[in-house]
Amino acid sequence: MSAPGAVLARPPMTGGGGTGMVSQLVLALICAGYATGAFLGWGSEELALIMGDFGLSCAAMIAAVSCFLYAQGDLKEGETSFRPAWLLFSFSSAMAACGNGVWGWYEVVLRRGVPNPSAADFFFLCFAPPAIVGLLVLAKRPVTKAGWVCLALDSWLIGGSLLTLSWSLALARTAHAGEGEGVAHATLTLAYPLLDIVLVSMVLALHFRRSSANRSAVNTAIAALALTVLCDALFTSPLLREHYRSGQLLDAGWFAGSLLLAYAPWGARRMSAAAPRRPVVAPRGAPGTAMRPRPAAPVATRPLASSLAALTPYLAAAVCTLGILYNVTEGHRVDRTVVLTGCTVVLALVVRQGIMLLDNIALTHELAQKENHFRSLVQGSSDVIMIAAPTGILRYVSPAAAGVYGRDAEELVGSELASLIHPEDLGRVVHEVRRFLAAPPADEPTTRIECRFKSGTGEWLNVESTVNRHQGGLILNSRDVTERVRLQAQLEHNAEHDPLTDLPNRALFTKRVRKALGGRRTTDPGTAVLFIDLDGFKQVNDTIGHQAGDELLIQAARRLHESVRAGDTAARLGGDEFAALILGDGTRDRAAREYQVKEIADRLRLTLSQPYLIDGHDVRVAASIGVAFAEPGVGAGELLRNADLAMYRAKKGGKNRVELYAPQMQAEVVRTTELATRLRTALSDGDLVVLHQPVVDLTTGEVAAVAAKARWRSAQGILFTPAEFLRVADESERAGELGRRLLEEAVELAAERGRAGLAVPVAVRLSARRLLDKTLPPGAVEALLARHGLPPGALIIELADSDPRISFDELERRLVGLRRLGVRIALDGFGSGYAAVNTLRRLPIDQLKLDRGLVEGVVESARLHKITAGLLRIACDLGMQSVADGVDAPEQVLALRAMGCTHGQGMAFSGPLDEFRLRRSLLRGDFPVPGGAALPVLSGRSGPLLGSHNETPVPPT
Repeated sequence: MSAPGAVLARPPMTGGGGTGMVSQLVLALICAGYATGAFLGWGSEELALIMGDFGLSCAAMIAAVSCFLYAQGDLKEGETSFRPAWLLFSFSSAMAACGNGVWGWYEVVLRRGVPNPSAADFFFLCFAPPAIVGLLVLAKRPVTKAGWVCLALDSWLIGGSLLTLSWSLALARTAHAGEGEGVAHATLTLAYPLLDIVLVSMVLALHFRRSSANRSAVNTAIAALALTVLCDALFTSPLLREHYRSGQLLDAGWFAGSLLLAYAPWGARRMSAAAPRRPVVAPRGAPGTAMRPRPAAPVATRPLASSLAALTPYLAAAVCTLGILYNVTEGHRVDRTVVLTGCTVVLALVVRQGIMLLDNIALTHELAQKENHFRSLVQGSSDVIMIAAPTGILRYVSPAAAGVYGRDAEELVGSELASLIHPEDLGRVVHEVRRFLAAPPADEPTTRIECRFKSGTGEWLNVESTVNRHQGGLILNSRDVTERVRLQAQLEHNAEHDPLTDLPNRALFTKRVRKALGGRRTTDPGTAVLFIDLDGFKQVNDTIGHQAGDELLIQAARRLHESVRAGDTAARLGGDEFAALILGDGTRDRAAREYQVKEIADRLRLTLSQPYLIDGHDVRVAASIGVAFAEPGVGAGELLRNADLAMYRAKKGGKNRVELYAPQMQAEVVRTTELATRLRTALSDGDLVVLHQPVVDLTTGEVAAVAAKARWRSAQGILFTPAEFLRVADESERAGELGRRLLEEAVELAAERGRAGLAVPVAVRLSARRLLDKTLPPGAVEALLARHGLPPGALIIELADSDPRISFDELERRLVGLRRLGVRIALDGFGSGYAAVNTLRRLPIDQLKLDRGLVEGVVESARLHKITAGLLRIACDLGMQSVADGVDAPEQVLALRAMGCTHGQGMAFSGPLDEFRLRRSLLRGDFPVPGGAALPVLSGRSGPLLGSHNETPVPPT
């Protein structure tokens, strides 16, 4: 894979490395100073004795304390199993310190020679066994019995060969010289070299078998013991021992060995912590630099170490042979000890070779089995396994490539990996491979790469590959994930698009609005959001079905998508609500941008309002559009909300129009929300009261019924009916509760008046939607009347103008059920509103209540007089009672009575009364009805005539 060369990064320097170098330098200076003093004789014989005895004792004691503290301290992970080894090294050094101390006691304190044997010999003999056991603890334990046997044989091969050579050179003479002085002296004389031989054997045997954990500390400890053993071997030589005195140059070796052992655990730990990781280097401009790491130095030394470990038995046998040949060539008599030891060494070598031969046969068989198993796995795997050389050339491709890529494996072998990867993905793949090869293998053994791979048909397949290192190159385990990628892309598309129209949904639309406001168009005031609602879409669903409604939405979405400009976004937010994001063109003229966007919105409105051909029928709907412009400091959510408010203003303003957002729209929403909140508070705190307005017979003046009306009591105790408050009550979710409480309180008060002998029917106004609402379920009216003991005939339900969204069939069934109970039904607001004739035709109505708009101008307008008279004749012909609402003047009473109207309510008789005044009026029985002249209005107060909704208008607080 051809790519630019990697840049060599300088490894960071750490403080630990500097500290380690200083410690090593101080250690070297101390040892060099001791060696220099020993070489020069220390200046005096007494100082030489002190440094040669107590100096060595002090150094050995330092090593003992250091190893003990290290074993007792907090070790790093992986070092806990070496605590016994360092404790044994501590005990061994303590024995050496005691031996040198005893030696100094005789030579320095007592000023006489050291007896032979002495306590010092005992301590020196105790030095080697703990060290040998400690080395065994440090060794990497064999996992099989054959491994333990080979370890024992290797130790004997080394020890036997050293014993043969030492016996031939010196130990034989030492043994013969000691026989004249006694068995104890001879044994003691031979004990030192024999223990040293065992220790050297362990050092050499375990050097190639030591554990990989904390390798630096173990190597330093082995070096320290090897130096000590070397000095012991020199001291054992008869020629050197005869002329040895404390403080000579030989002591410098023991001194350095002790300090090196003291330094081993601590200094090696600092070096390990401070050692920087070796960077991966790739030459510039060379092919395949993305895959060619430079091997670390320890990797190059591993074959040499393995070779030395394998040659150790043969080297030991060679040393043993040299010992025997030395005796022969020098004309010495071959010692029986040498012959016996040599024979055992040869026998051990033969046994070891037999064990190795059996192991090799078993390993060869196991390797063949594993190779066959691996080959079967690779050949039968559904994944494609490829091996790429450091140059990026494919060296191996598994047969699965034919099924996955449609290309034969032989065809791919020898090709360059970069030529098979999509050019758009190549840079990303090269970068990931470089990063992976530069990371330490222990921290990141594998990585995963996804790219497009060229198939045999020329198609680009989505491939997922697990990448591993392999001899400087890569092993790629690849599989085809094209279907998964396609499915994932489809899922992402479905999550962000409307399933019916395939337009972006609310989530994606909001994301694009946020992007438009946060990118380079942040300060572009021409960016706008359009909220679009289809007027009359519900009627389409109700009349020709939901399937036709879905088809209409699909066609509307297509028109919207084709009408917006390139770069703009059309979306469906849900139901019959759509939206469009219009990106600005950088203009700063506010009037120009408003004109441009409004022109786009008008074009969209006209396009969406064109007839739709559905199932052979022309279906028409209109579009109400709200527009909001991006402003500084306005976020995506706020911009969408502003467009939504403008759209609702367009619907309330007559529909099929475009409305631009203005700040006062938000203020109206806030005010409406506050009123709705106060409505909930008034309902919960009982601030809403019920008043009653008498309904008077226009002929006799008798009270035929009372109409219940809800009023709000302000904090000052004044009652008023703000129109906006009532409108909010009707539109909010509390309207049902308000109607229910009005009905319950009106029935309860009517029942109390009946028990007081003032029985009069009560009329309660309920809209058709509230009558069918779940807050007033079937049977609730009957239960209410039964609970308070009010006869059903004493209740009149004034049905407000029916909502076109209400099903007439369901409303008719509800009203028929109420009439069967005896409840009378009045049609309120007759003469205005929706489908009055259809209501008369289908619904069971007992009374017609004329709208106050027909009553107010009945005297002044001849045209209105004829209309009102015609409606009253219809009521008379249908056998219904007629009630005129808003009768405020005596002239209206006379005119309505002349037209045949039977009842009226208004300020000509009385305004809404509280319970006390109402009962007083009922006790009186009737109200004066004007004859030929105008009569004063009996409203409980004097003064000019007032409208029925003109109570003192104190604003709510």
